[in-house]
Amino acid sequence: MQKDQVKIFDTTLRDGEQVPGCKLDTKNKLIIAERLDELGVDVIEAGFPISSPGDFKSVVEVSKIVKKSSVCGLTRAVKKDIDVAVDSLKFAKKPRIHTGIGTSESHIKYKFNSNKEKIIERAVAAVSYAKKFINDIEFYAEDAGRTDNDFLALVCEKVIKAGATVLNIPDTTGYCLPEEYGKKIKYLMENVNLIENVTISCHCHNDLGLATANSISGVINGARQIECTINGIGERAGNTSLEEVVMILRQHPYLNLDTNINSKYLYPISQLVSESMGMIVQPNKAIVGANAFAHSSGIHQDGVIKKRETYEIIDPKDVGVDKSSIILTARSGRAAIAYRSKNIGYELTKLELDKVYNEFLKLADQKKEITDEDLPHIINKIK
Repeated sequence: MQKDQVKIFDTTLRDGEQVPGCKLDTKNKLIIAERLDELGVDVIEAGFPISSPGDFKSVVEVSKIVKKSSVCGLTRAVKKDIDVAVDSLKFAKKPRIHTGIGTSESHIKYKFNSNKEKIIERAVAAVSYAKKFINDIEFYAEDAGRTDNDFLALVCEKVIKAGATVLNIPDTTGYCLPEEYGKKIKYLMENVNLIENVTISCHCHNDLGLATANSISGVINGARQIECTINGIGERAGNTSLEEVVMILRQHPYLNLDTNINSKYLYPISQLVSESMGMIVQPNKAIVGANAFAHSSGIHQDGVIKKRETYEIIDPKDVGVDKSSIILTARSGRAAIAYRSKNIGYELTKLELDKVYNEFLKLADQKKEITDEDLPHIINKIK
């Protein structure tokens, strides 16, 4: 059965850059954009052009070098924003305008001091105006996660008629539970006229640690685009992690969903983004963390040495990592010591291994990790 394609909308250069202290200059943005294009993302959100001259310049320059991906510029539902974004995208092979407005009761009342009728008017006006210049228009209903479904459906219907090609349903505050977010997408799929003519997009934040789960729930229920960032970086607690959603869909083929991402580039681009932004990837981060394929427990190490799949559902090479790591600690067993010793040229008999193990434990209780430099000294003690 042919799989449905889930498009990957990468917002590392826009939402990802909203992390305090992680500002990128145009040079760094171009390097990352080029790698995102090679990675196979469908859309690169290059910035918020009206926000600063630097952001405008970055979107212009990214548009010039990207060969395959669409290049997207963010705007508010404001004509001036749209004019500036259109100008910034003039060199893009496949330009997209990403415009929208808040739709939740909280946003309408406190942010805009407005009402539902006026919000719909502004949404329709923004999409209609942007459509005059660029065909591919994505509309975001900010805080859709906390927006009443009936009103959200009405807004979606109106902007589709105005020319929107993609509907972004953001869980802006990371509030939704996966079941709740999935039901919201399903409701729109079943209750919005002409919904079959557009793509529904998931844009989830990680305030409760549910961004990835919510995005997967969204595509299971009919969405066909996920908005995400490398390493899950982004505003507050971050965004949906690109590498996580890509590998979840690969590991669950029965969902009949996949992306165009070349997963072997995931670890290298993770490192690039981390170094460029000065944002360390937490060691236990799924897929790309330093410990994602590292084993220090003796029971786990024995299983991985015998057959990698015993404790690893992903081949490290599939995401650009050379191999699994067997880390020697006080929790390690004889199998790990024999394995690591053999790697540096020592074939130990069972009797020798027992003696080495006893010496190993003495040192391992004093150090966090035993290295290849430590092993010869331990082995020579029993010779």
